Amino acid sequence: MTKILIADDEPLERESLLRMVNGLDGSFEVRSVENGRQAVVNATLWKADLILMDIEMPGLSGIEAAREILGQNPRCKVIFITAYPLFVYALDAIKLGASDYILKPVEDDSVRTAISKVCSQIEAERNLVSLHGEVTEDDRDSGLLISHVLNYIDSNFTRYDLSLDSVADIVGLNPSYLSSLFKRMTGVNFTTYVSDKRISAAKELLKDPLRNAGEIAGLTGYESASYFTRAFKKKTGMTPTEYRKSLGKGGTDI
Repeated sequence: MTKILIADDEPLERESLLRMVNGLDGSFEVRSVENGRQAVVNATLWKADLILMDIEMPGLSGIEAAREILGQNPRCKVIFITAYPLFVYALDAIKLGASDYILKPVEDDSVRTAISKVCSQIEAERNLVSLHGEVTEDDRDSGLLISHVLNYIDSNFTRYDLSLDSVADIVGLNPSYLSSLFKRMTGVNFTTYVSDKRISAAKELLKDPLRNAGEIAGLTGYESASYFTRAFKKKTGMTPTEYRKSLGKGGTDI
């Protein structure tokens, strides 16, 4: 369960952010507060994992509140939200190590993308803690790197040329080192993660009885229908046709 705290002094903005977060897929527990001081107290006692923080709040600003919160809990993530696109705000946010910076009026897609990115990082750090104990600064940097890699895979798994070597080249790491780091941070190897993404997407596409093997292969990152069929059977124990029939969809044979 990821604990998300919303801090904004404007009631309508709080309600809008609550609606957006509650509408996301994921296991979240959400609270909201109306000023920076309440944010500090709640984030500390409740042990929030992520804070959506308005910068311009009366009394204690979002920047000041975040500074206090992160001083007590460096693992907490902060996404700043503001109606003022001032460079000084962005600079302060960067210095504090903010996870993201969103301008008002906030759109659902912006919140969804920002939270997804941060939750990937939180999950990577949790996996690391469960395997190796408390996260160090070096590990936290690694967690951020792997969260970027995960986001890249999630957005590009439909490309058949996606590979460990290609991603390692993008992030400037030796492929062997990235492979080891990826396994350590996520608990699975790179190839397995990509394969699971592709097969999961293929299962959704197989619900459409009019899609054939070639089309699904192209949409899920496989070079050919035969390669897709072999990979699907290896992962699920069934051919795509058998899987489709198990759903009761009938339709095009694969």
